[in-house]
Amino acid sequence: MARIYNFSAGPSMLPEEVLRQAADEMLDYNGSGMSVMEMSHRSKVYDEIIRNTEAMFRSVMAIPDNYKVLFLQGGASMQFAMVPMNLLAKNGVADYVLSGNFSQKAWEQADALAKAFGKTVNIAASTKEEKYCRIPTQKELKLAPNADYVHICSNNTIYGSAWQYIPDTGDVPLVSDMSSYILSRPVDVSRFGLIYAGAQKNIAPAGLTLVIIREDLLGEPLPGTPIMLNYATMAKNDSMYNTPPCWPIYISLLVLQWIERTGGLAAMQQRNEEKAALLYNYLDSTTFYQTGIAPEDRSIMNVTFTTGNEELDAKFAKESAAAGMSNLKGHRAVGGMRASIYNAMPRQGVEALLAFMKNFEKANG
Repeated sequence: MARIYNFSAGPSMLPEEVLRQAADEMLDYNGSGMSVMEMSHRSKVYDEIIRNTEAMFRSVMAIPDNYKVLFLQGGASMQFAMVPMNLLAKNGVADYVLSGNFSQKAWEQADALAKAFGKTVNIAASTKEEKYCRIPTQKELKLAPNADYVHICSNNTIYGSAWQYIPDTGDVPLVSDMSSYILSRPVDVSRFGLIYAGAQKNIAPAGLTLVIIREDLLGEPLPGTPIMLNYATMAKNDSMYNTPPCWPIYISLLVLQWIERTGGLAAMQQRNEEKAALLYNYLDSTTFYQTGIAPEDRSIMNVTFTTGNEELDAKFAKESAAAGMSNLKGHRAVGGMRASIYNAMPRQGVEALLAFMKNFEKANG
């Protein structure tokens, strides 16, 4: 069976070159006589893999030397708890900006922990009442000067919006969930105190969570924080306090090498913007489909749209799947359709979707 175009929001498709290399090395990685899946994480051969992976992240993302790169588990959702557990102990105040489903979940977890420890978590801004159709502006952010950190979600996978600017938080560390945004374009890491991302969008298979944290934030966590949820513990042990997610780390190394071979993050951004423009330009030219996200805040990773008719939307999802394009059904919270066009989605896949959308409009408009 021929490969399909997988528009899933995650786990997403991986570059075909990476899959073929992983397949070639499945039974024997680099003369070791075994798969990376099988080898000890304490072995010399795996030590080289994890160290090279960190070096590649530092190179591709231009991560400053005063930041630690951690390879953790638990997904981005685990970070909803780890961030306040580790960063909320100093002044006991944090600001959260609600711009979508996952920033809402992050705030709910932090708020629950704050109440348990007598701390305060503020909502610095929210577009929930507007159904998260846009990103709050800098002027709308009501930031506490004594906050331990400010939390945002850089790209809103479900609604299809994204931060096009890095908010100015002064001396307060900025924390960002970049799960569906990371590696899609260059990012000035020095503007953030902490970045975290689940791997299953643009990095690797599910199971790995990347954390990039400024060293001065590796302080004392809230009392009772489990050892496994302490950033300082994981940093001190080079992400090896326990067995790390070995296979996803290895795949992320191959993905980073692929990004470097294809021009780095600047070239990746150009390709991603061109892919997204194909869909947005068409959506703006027709009344058959609608997208409710403010044009200035549209995501280039997750393009959401609807016909306005639930039966037609269901028909679109069914017929597009039959045409070799999977997972175009929108999230249950918003309905409609969603095309997740992460780094590994080739332009041909977006062109195939565009052709299908036009034909579907002709047949049903």
